[in-house]
Amino acid sequence: MTESLNRKKTAIITGANSGIGFEAAKILADKGYKVVLAVRNMEKGRNAASEIQRLIPAAELDVRKLDLADLESVHQFADHLVDDYSSLGILINNAGVMVPPYQKTRDGFELQFGSNHLGHFALTGLLLPLLKASGSSRVVTLSSLAHKGAVIDFTNLDGSSGYKPMKFYGQSKLSNLLFSKELDQRFKEHQLAVKSIACHPGISATNLFKIGGRDAPGILKKMSSLFLQPAEMGALPTVFAALNEDLQGGEYIGPDGKGARKGYPAIEIPAQGVYNQEIMSRLWDVSEQLTHVTYDFSS
Repeated sequence: MTESLNRKKTAIITGANSGIGFEAAKILADKGYKVVLAVRNMEKGRNAASEIQRLIPAAELDVRKLDLADLESVHQFADHLVDDYSSLGILINNAGVMVPPYQKTRDGFELQFGSNHLGHFALTGLLLPLLKASGSSRVVTLSSLAHKGAVIDFTNLDGSSGYKPMKFYGQSKLSNLLFSKELDQRFKEHQLAVKSIACHPGISATNLFKIGGRDAPGILKKMSSLFLQPAEMGALPTVFAALNEDLQGGEYIGPDGKGARKGYPAIEIPAQGVYNQEIMSRLWDVSEQLTHVTYDFSS
């Protein structure tokens, strides 16, 4: 293990090659973090790293392959990180897919639930040794306004009994929110110096803006700038959740504007009754069963 990999606090950001992940990576690199860009497409990841390096010449970056829709890739990524790093200060579960046509992951999960939730659930559990070794660390998981009105249909998680893209997106984002809260409760129960915090970007212009699984036409993207906030603003709740020293864990951070759609980061209250302990516990158990990843909370 080389000295350069342990000189400073490390942050991992999934989906760091574009959008909110890219903007968060720039900010953390500028604040002196060594940033691991965990990306599905290595060429895009290297291009993103080059751009960050151009803007921040002193940035320390590490581009690594991670496909959250493939649990073998998640294991390989985590195994290599545990070999190469001694601790992890921040894990940002950012990457996501939104309203694609019906697809399954390599492991047979519905793509949105499998990538947005199960991939991050597995990743966080596998990186837990590094988070615990940091002494004080954080897990930031991105949810969405789409959690409002969403439900988790435990009888049809794979979409085989019917699939509606937006419904399943909402289910995956609700799962992110419930996972984050349950994770923080378990950190506190085991008296670990790790905090889990959820956030959402409001309504931001990112590469998630697609129609029918394809990139939206350029004219629509230009029109969207009239009512969507830019990715730089959308990234602020993520950075706030990762760095604000007053947070105790378990909070939900979002924009402070009308309807939490735009603005600067603030602590937000999620939809009423969303933190149902029975559903949170059931989701955790199902996630362990599906991913075969169990968490070691021993200190």
